[in-house]
Amino acid sequence: MRFLLIHGGAHGAWCWERLVPFLEQPALAIDLPGRGDSPADLGAITTNDWADAVIKSIEAMEGDVVLVGHSLAGITMPRVADRVSSRLAHLVWISCSVPPEGKATLDVLTPEIRAIASANRDSPEGSRLPEEVARKMFCSDMNEEQARFVLDRLVPEAWGPMLEPTRLAGLSHGVPSTYVRLLQDVTVTPDLQDRMIATLRGCGPCDVVEIDSGHNVMVSQPEALARVLNEIAAS
Repeated sequence: MRFLLIHGGAHGAWCWERLVPFLEQPALAIDLPGRGDSPADLGAITTNDWADAVIKSIEAMEGDVVLVGHSLAGITMPRVADRVSSRLAHLVWISCSVPPEGKATLDVLTPEIRAIASANRDSPEGSRLPEEVARKMFCSDMNEEQARFVLDRLVPEAWGPMLEPTRLAGLSHGVPSTYVRLLQDVTVTPDLQDRMIATLRGCGPCDVVEIDSGHNVMVSQPEALARVLNEIAAS
């Protein structure tokens, strides 16, 4: 059993660094195309590009995989499950955006994020969140050291995948699912998370585990998140 860790928007594999030491199974965190070890044209990236990268990593791993996604990874995970469900032991959605079938991510996010997208959606370089917005979104429950760890590493993000219709067919293959609901999240707020959970449960069973944390729980409370993931892997 191995963990494959998929970051969300404006993040990279770095966001899992503080979690990995607490995991009881081997873990791989990857950079999706458009950042870090996987540079790409932000103006041309699609959700399928992200899914291809995840699947390539799964195919290079041995054994069953617990696929763990955070935030925007929620639009990639169903496409991965549709193609390699036999390799997946569990899907873990950490405050993920999972719009209903055919809806785009930006249809379900906050007006503030939609406004930023509207101003930058045609930029071939993607866009970088203003620091004051990023601090509010990602660091609401952090001390200053934790906040700087995040803010100093954020990258510009592609808006194209957030405008694509969501495809949920992959959730019909019976891979067990758990949604990690974050009670202090101001980006995907608890009420929004409830809508995402309802979407997932419309496709099949989905357990829910709560952590009293802001959006970037893997940074602010890595031990609490590790306990959840270790229990899932052990089961």
